[in-house]
Amino acid sequence: MQTGPTVALIVAAGQGSRSGSSTPKQYSAIGGRAMIAHAHAALAAHPAIDEVVVVIGEGQQAMLAAVIGEVRHVIGGATRRESVAAGLAAIGDAARVLVHDAARPFVPGAVIDRLLAALDHLPGAIPVLPVADTLAQAGEVLGDVVPRAGLVRVQTPQAFDVAALRDAHAAWDAGVEATDDAQMLRAIGLDVATVEGDIMLDKITYPADFAAAEARIAPTLVSRSATGYDVHRLEAGEELWLGGVLIPHDRGLSGHSDADVALHAITDALLGTIGAGDIGTHFPPSDARWRGAASDQFLAHAASLVRAEGGVLDFVDLTLICEAPKIGPHRAAMRARIAAILGLTEKQVSIKATTSERLGFTGRKEGIAAQAIATVRVPA
Repeated sequence: MQTGPTVALIVAAGQGSRSGSSTPKQYSAIGGRAMIAHAHAALAAHPAIDEVVVVIGEGQQAMLAAVIGEVRHVIGGATRRESVAAGLAAIGDAARVLVHDAARPFVPGAVIDRLLAALDHLPGAIPVLPVADTLAQAGEVLGDVVPRAGLVRVQTPQAFDVAALRDAHAAWDAGVEATDDAQMLRAIGLDVATVEGDIMLDKITYPADFAAAEARIAPTLVSRSATGYDVHRLEAGEELWLGGVLIPHDRGLSGHSDADVALHAITDALLGTIGAGDIGTHFPPSDARWRGAASDQFLAHAASLVRAEGGVLDFVDLTLICEAPKIGPHRAAMRARIAAILGLTEKQVSIKATTSERLGFTGRKEGIAAQAIATVRVPA
């Protein structure tokens, strides 16, 4: 057995046309997180895996960065086989490699353990599950039943000795496409071990598969709510930004950024759901970069942190406290803008307004206050 790093390759160069999505399915969200992000996080977290490399399609760099951040990646080919080959060329002196399809977002650590243990004895190992359904020949009418005894469903990740897999790719007939790498290893006379797979590794291909995947992950999420509060002074000569909308008024809110109390309150509420401090922690007023900055970037950042934790944004409720301006005429625009920043529907955003009956600083029209509550679901 070779000694050296263990690398995971996530094959994510496809377009996923059968999923019904307008974007490649690996970037579609399940449980508030892109499929590819789920897979990357699980593989990167396993203590036996030294590095994760993502193989993407040309032009998908921005999509990858948007859902995971800056991670190591290479550009794949027109077929799955060519994409795996591109990944193998990029992993240098790795001794073991796990090849995983991005369309299988959930990767139990126990399956990885079983695969790597099997590599101590054979050059390849794959996870499998027994076939439970009756199998029959397809056609306009039902054909003969195919005996299912001894048949299994093959899953990924599949684990290999790197040198053996490179030999298998080098020997493969380029005019024939392989559906997985295990059959390529077998084609050069090498044995592949089978280990127990997991239903969580089921592939997501069709629109109905997304709902099934959501149902599988739902029990692993718990609901959390957190509040946020902010206040800024009204001053002449300032623009009034509320809820990401520029509102005509004789005065505007004064602060280090654009002083949008609505977005600031929601930002703090979202940060609170994952215990990530407050807006000042991430965007300190002492930092000149945030002087006059648009607050939508603060809110988008908070939402991205929640999603990076595997969280799902469910609902945001905002209350604005002021004597003027009137919020009613601008409520719809604010609701739409907040929903757009957070990637929610407008039904998931509530905006209310009240006065303080002319009491206190808001009653004297000296400033505007905002309080918000955010509800999310996060991994237990």
